[in-house]
Amino acid sequence: MPGILAVFDLDDAPHYSSFCRWENEYRMRELRRLLRTSAEQAGWSGEAAIDASGFQRDQTSYHYRDRANYSFQSMKTTILIDVNSLAIKDVHFTTQKAWDGHIGMQVFRRNAEDLRVLSADANYSWSDLREECRSNSTRPLIKHREQTPLQKAHNARMNEDYNQRWMSETGFSQLKEDDGEKLRSRSWHGQFRELTRKCIVHNLTQAAS
Repeated sequence: MPGILAVFDLDDAPHYSSFCRWENEYRMRELRRLLRTSAEQAGWSGEAAIDASGFQRDQTSYHYRDRANYSFQSMKTTILIDVNSLAIKDVHFTTQKAWDGHIGMQVFRRNAEDLRVLSADANYSWSDLREECRSNSTRPLIKHREQTPLQKAHNARMNEDYNQRWMSETGFSQLKEDDGEKLRSRSWHGQFRELTRKCIVHNLTQAAS
């Protein structure tokens, strides 16, 4: 945004990691609020998809890893993304082995009032999640694990509407476009904030385009 750069007499925008120390003064709750606001600006239709991908943490120094006593190499990131505008309204992070169904339930409950359709692949196939969606007047387009002919028939019926779920992969592709999958923050809470900032910038870019 040239107008903003001119105010600060800058030729190029500083990298988002430059704000790591400054942003620690703000709670994650505030960043999530800003994320939701930026999603509304980008355009939120209520037809959303949920999906997960990994961001690599191996740039963290070996000294810090030993001191913090962790060895996991990736940050599992789950996004709730509008299939029409590609606006990201919510994000979930974990460094542990968590089942997608439980993560999906948590993300849905935080955003139930703003969802008309929820699309997800078979990793989120859980009857409790589908019932939770229906009880909140949200249509669940969640693929079944094809173990019976009835489940195959359910999947065949939703195929036409389900195709838009792949927009979530487009969203992840855009998040990783500039800096790839690697995270620069060394602490896990810094990495949560770094990825949330990425999503906010993504939304503002979608709103401006």
